[in-house]
Amino acid sequence: MKNLSYALGMIIGHNLKNMNIDGLDVSEFAQAVADVIADKETRLGDVEAQTLVQKYMQEKEAEQSKALRAEGEAFLAENAKKDEVVVLPSGLQYTVLTEGTGKKPSATDQVKCHYEGRLISGEVFDSSYRRGEPAVFPLNGVIAGWTEGVQLMGEGAKFRFFIPFHLAYGERGAGQSIPPYAALIFDVELIEVL
Repeated sequence: MKNLSYALGMIIGHNLKNMNIDGLDVSEFAQAVADVIADKETRLGDVEAQTLVQKYMQEKEAEQSKALRAEGEAFLAENAKKDEVVVLPSGLQYTVLTEGTGKKPSATDQVKCHYEGRLISGEVFDSSYRRGEPAVFPLNGVIAGWTEGVQLMGEGAKFRFFIPFHLAYGERGAGQSIPPYAALIFDVELIEVL
């Protein structure tokens, strides 16, 4: 039981560490665990405890989101100063890597594209290149930055898009890979307008 108890403590410890709780009072945490296991009366009721934790986590998430938004906005402001970067009124930015000579799509067209999406940190979160197969989708069924940007491309073109959060996944983000308020970078190759 000694090793099992220690193992359980390790698991809970790792979970707490991953939650990035600043200033966690480990002795108070241990006391609460001891009180619950011993069926002693706790200092807080269950609802009060749950409300306290939820409030903390919401405030922490709001803090992180604010920092991510500021980081993305600073990145885009600096990026906009580069000579090769075109900035559109919507806030979408792009550079032309390869000019295309083929047909340009409209928002209602289906397109076949190869792409790679990255956070501004450089971390790749999605790539049709890595899957070895281009993606086919309706252009009006993707994020607004794609819908706007890909319409500027002719078949055979490859552009790099720098997409502000409001033209990407917004305040919510997407899944585990794209945090709220994230500015994104996409390399997009328009293979064919279908």
